[in-house]
Amino acid sequence: MAPPFDIFNRVKNYYTKDNVSMQDSPVIASQTAALLSIRILHLPIVSSSKPAFVHLISNRTLHFASSQSIHSSSSKILYTLSYVLPFYLSSATRPSVTLSRDAPSVIRARIRAVTFTCVFSTLSTYYVLSAIANVSPREAFKSLGWWPVSVPEIGKSLLLTALLFSGPLFERGIVEGDWREWVRVERAREVLSSWMGWRNYVAGPATEEIVFRSTITPLHLLAHLSPSRVVFLTPLYFGIAHVHHFYEYTLTHPDTPLLPALLRSFVQFAYTSLFGFYATFVFLRTGSLPAVILVHSFCNWCGLPRVWGRVGLESSTEVAIGPPSRLSKQRSPSPSSSSSSSSSSSLPPQDQVQVAHGQLGIAWTVAYYILLVAGAVAFWKGLGPLTESKTGLVEFAGY
Repeated sequence: MAPPFDIFNRVKNYYTKDNVSMQDSPVIASQTAALLSIRILHLPIVSSSKPAFVHLISNRTLHFASSQSIHSSSSKILYTLSYVLPFYLSSATRPSVTLSRDAPSVIRARIRAVTFTCVFSTLSTYYVLSAIANVSPREAFKSLGWWPVSVPEIGKSLLLTALLFSGPLFERGIVEGDWREWVRVERAREVLSSWMGWRNYVAGPATEEIVFRSTITPLHLLAHLSPSRVVFLTPLYFGIAHVHHFYEYTLTHPDTPLLPALLRSFVQFAYTSLFGFYATFVFLRTGSLPAVILVHSFCNWCGLPRVWGRVGLESSTEVAIGPPSRLSKQRSPSPSSSSSSSSSSSLPPQDQVQVAHGQLGIAWTVAYYILLVAGAVAFWKGLGPLTESKTGLVEFAGY
């Protein structure tokens, strides 16, 4: 196996006329990128016409050649353990049967730990960029996504994400009447004043994007991994790192059968990995860390979109991912269909909608699924144009 930093060959090339091999060779080996990613995550964590990053190593454009797989199965296991193990070494961050991960004391302790992790991981990657890749401070901050802060990139990224959630935004904003709460600053202050709200919409998105996008992605680019491989490989770290929630869930829900708990963990791994693919793509295309942080926060707020069932259907077995719906708070459960009219009349006049047998009319559901599909199509078509940026880190074929 070649040494992680091929110092001898690099020094030799400085004194020879054949500098092509030096310019085309990766700054760090792919194994080193994986190792650095693991070491960075070995602390508690709660992600010209050519892009500038491809000019970091030499004056001519780097071509991201194919590289061998970064992780073996054993290193993925090592990564997962190094990510989650510190959570359970301290009583302050370790949940128990009587102490949930949502307890304010646990959230505070984990945020403190994760803040240190972000500082450490950012400094580590910055050192690799500046000392090993000989990158200027300005270009190092650019590859980390910190600079420049481009408001258009942030706005376009949020617009693209909102297109994907057109259906859920319609359901929550129009059907459930939450649009009035969206424009009230007091509501946002109320949510962010709680430790769970601060974790879900501020600390969690910021720290996860700093580690999984800002600090890990540049290391893999230095190893000459192709942009597509970076997009589909690095988010797996993000997905696997959430599997430990299975243990925490079974700990605080001991009566839940094993199969539903495993299914819940698998679904969480799937959608966190899918989001990681998207966030990594946006980060590489825009080079904006604030953009992916805000996109992450927005997705946390939206939750998983409904893919089956009728909108506005009252059900005692429905599990809400986002905040409780306004209709469910204002409409009391009706024991029979005869009480549906009184439930509807208890709503303010501006919130009354067509209700039949305790549920909304079918037209609302049809409108939701039309918007869901239309939003997904618009998202796919806008994926290239709305992420195009002069501050991008790499170029993708076909975009």
